[in-house]
Amino acid sequence: MDIKDLKLGDKLETKKTHPCGGKIWEITRTGADLKIKCATCGRIVMLSPDELKKRVRRVLGEER
Repeated sequence: MDIKDLKLGDKLETKKTHPCGGKIWEITRTGADLKIKCATCGRIVMLSPDELKKRVRRVLGEER
């Protein structure tokens, strides 16, 4: 997975579940840090590209 290929609206699956039970996140901001939003509860988290790369299992793509 290359962080540079990610864009707004892409869905990601994380390795661990969020405390709400969700594993699917949506990218809401890109740049030096990436902001992701939990698809289940709406929690927003900002991560560095290195940290995001460690946590993501796969990219599900963009939902249209």
